[in-house]
Amino acid sequence: MKTCLLILSTWIFVSIPVLAQTPGNEEAAVRAVVARYVEAREKIDPAAIEALFTADADQLVSNGEWRRGRAAVVQGATASSRSNSGHRTINVESVRFLASTVAIADGRYELAGSPGTEARKMWTSIILTKGASGWRIAAIRNMLPSARP
Repeated sequence: MKTCLLILSTWIFVSIPVLAQTPGNEEAAVRAVVARYVEAREKIDPAAIEALFTADADQLVSNGEWRRGRAAVVQGATASSRSNSGHRTINVESVRFLASTVAIADGRYELAGSPGTEARKMWTSIILTKGASGWRIAAIRNMLPSARP
């Protein structure tokens, strides 16, 4: 009986951490970071934006500006949110794991302008890495689809 209890307790001790890191949980965590990014942009909250990025993060935006480093990303994001006050949404359509600590979240990025202006409909790819403090954004690539020839 003691042997059975020892085996069962060992299995539980080993299995619980593994079960807590199932792909579904990791995907939900990645999606949550993207949602917090959109929320921080909507609130124009530099501290909240900064907390979501790695120190060496970069962002290539649809107008060709390349923001390199967390400080440049935060500065550019807050300036952009102030000058483009429309409502932002990112609808993550897929999350792909390149490794257990690297993920790509791809989605539709829409910036709905003020009344009478057309919404900007773009694509975004967000690359995230997982460290001791959880998932953080390492890079963003925003794309504005061009007209087909």
